[in-house]
Amino acid sequence: MSETTAQAAPEPIADDAAHLLLVDDDRRIRQLMSRYLGKCGYRVTTAGDALEARRCLSAIEFDLIVLDVMMPGENGFDLAASLRRTSQVPILMLTARAEASDRVRGLEIGADDYLTKPFDPKELQLRIASILRRAAPKVETSGVTSVLRFGPFVFQSDRGELRKGDEVIRLTDRERSMLKLLAERPGEPVSREALAGDAAGSERTIDMQINRLRRKIEVDSSNPLFLQTARGAGYRLVVDR
Repeated sequence: MSETTAQAAPEPIADDAAHLLLVDDDRRIRQLMSRYLGKCGYRVTTAGDALEARRCLSAIEFDLIVLDVMMPGENGFDLAASLRRTSQVPILMLTARAEASDRVRGLEIGADDYLTKPFDPKELQLRIASILRRAAPKVETSGVTSVLRFGPFVFQSDRGELRKGDEVIRLTDRERSMLKLLAERPGEPVSREALAGDAAGSERTIDMQINRLRRKIEVDSSNPLFLQTARGAGYRLVVDR
C-alpha cells in the first residue's frame, strides 16, 4: 500500500496543493520525508519500488516525482528514462552516491534536479518548490503572444511550447526554462550562470543539458545552426528574422 501524509499533517492539505510521488526503498526515509513535506503543504503519495511507483502513476497525475536512484529491481535511472519516453513530469533524483558521473547520467536522462544523501529536509523542500515554480504555466497578461521561429520550429515562449509543424516536441522542465531564457534575448549570448538559474549545477552540467536540447532541434548537434555556442560567453539562440 502507498503511504500518504494527509493524516500526519497538522493542518488540512489544500485541494490545489501540488501532489508529489516519493519513491524510495527505505521505509524510514519515506515516512520522514512524507511527514515533513506534508507539513510544508504538499500532498504526498509514497512507493517503495519502481513497480509500486508505476501503479501509482497509472492511476494519478502527479506534479513532481522524488525518485531514489538505488533501489532493488528497476533502479531510479531506468525508471526515469522510461518515464521520459512518455511523460515530462518533473523529476528530482536522490542518491547516496556523490560521483559526478551519476549526476550527469541523471540529467542526461532528463531529471530536473539531483540531490545527494544525506540532505537537509529544508533543502529538499526548497528544490521541490523551485522545480514546481519553473514548471508552473505562466499566466498571460496581455493579448500579445511571444512566438519565435527558427528553421522548422516554432517556440511559443509564454506557454513554453515547442512545435515542429503539428508535432509538439517534448521538453524537460530544465530544457523549457533554458529555451525561454534564450528566447528572451534572441541572437544574443546568455551565460551558463543565467541558464543554470537557481538550480544547482556546474558549467559541465549546463553543457550536457544544452547538448540534450540540441539533439531535439538540430540536424547535426555537433554543428548546430540554431543553438550556438558563444565562445567565452555562453550560448545563443539564432532565430528567423
